[in-house]
Amino acid sequence: MATASENHMTNPTRPQREAKKRAAAAICQLHGNSKKKRVVLGDLTNVSNAVAVSEIQKRKRIKLDKPAASVATPEKVDERSDPQLCGPYVSDIYEYLRGMEVVPSKRPSPDYVQKVQKDVNANMRGVLVDWLVEVAEEYKLVSDTLYFCVAYIDRFLSLNVLSRQKLQLLGVASMLIASKYEEIKPPEVEDFCYITDNTYSKEEVVNMEADVLKALKFELGGPTVKTFLRRFCRVGQEGIDTSDLQFEFLSCYLAELSLLDYNCVKFLPSLVAASVVFLARFMLSTKTHPWNLALYQLTRYRPADLKECVLNIHDLYLSRRGPSLQAVREKYKQHKFKCVATTASPPEIPLSFFEFSVADFARYSSSGVGGWNRGSSLEVVVF
Repeated sequence: MATASENHMTNPTRPQREAKKRAAAAICQLHGNSKKKRVVLGDLTNVSNAVAVSEIQKRKRIKLDKPAASVATPEKVDERSDPQLCGPYVSDIYEYLRGMEVVPSKRPSPDYVQKVQKDVNANMRGVLVDWLVEVAEEYKLVSDTLYFCVAYIDRFLSLNVLSRQKLQLLGVASMLIASKYEEIKPPEVEDFCYITDNTYSKEEVVNMEADVLKALKFELGGPTVKTFLRRFCRVGQEGIDTSDLQFEFLSCYLAELSLLDYNCVKFLPSLVAASVVFLARFMLSTKTHPWNLALYQLTRYRPADLKECVLNIHDLYLSRRGPSLQAVREKYKQHKFKCVATTASPPEIPLSFFEFSVADFARYSSSGVGGWNRGSSLEVVVF
């Protein structure tokens, strides 16, 4: 009986994309081999995200009309929305997630490359994540799977020394775990062996999966950047002269760029999500201050808190950092993502944008200058 690998290899309809060549070169770099090993990406269609836009459209949201004087009370939200949206509990859920993101067991060490790893560096991590972005796109996995996968990799590397020869094995094992946790129909183990051109056997992938689960103590859940981004985007796109999808896709693009940069590991997911909204607003409306009272009250971050992360992601966007990592950039150049990777951005962000105080926010919001008044609308979003 033909193996899964043989069936894939004999399929004449399999696309031979240029991305496969980049993936092969990337993995060759990880392993330190001079011979380029072909890395084959599968064509499996995952039923949980067959259409790119569906992930955004399928989330239930309800936008309430502008109240007469102030923000609607939880009771009013509950009366006018779907009870399954848990409108009265949104604030409690958000408090819980903000508390969970700082739990030490769910946080990777911000300096594990320097203090734990001996054969793996930040560049190798970037190459691996860039390749995993392409794998997730090819298998049509939801974005949450990718975020969980990268989180598992960072948490494992914070606790265990790993050789570069097994870094790709850790990547596919982490994506296998994340797929089982998040997807309706995850790819099979054989598929993850196949995309490495059978560099690793099924037994090796399963054993690494067990090692990762034991290292993480089976604590697989927790908030990611995407968790907070869903909430922040609904407020962040207010007052920006562009479509909701354009703003959301640009925010998703910037968030996935942050996954490539080891320097972003130290930032909390909520801070990265807030920084992404700040930068997206700046890029789409360069003359308007990207932050306002509503975003401050929602995220609890001041522009000064976001400065380092915003500048990091801005450098990634302009290819000042990680210029050789192209999978995310190519992904968001597609029409289904509104070609947001081609959005123009000024080379520098005015430092004055990071110097607003809370009092400035109040004056800025009340004056109506490019701001959004918190009482203008209320978004209820399912996490």
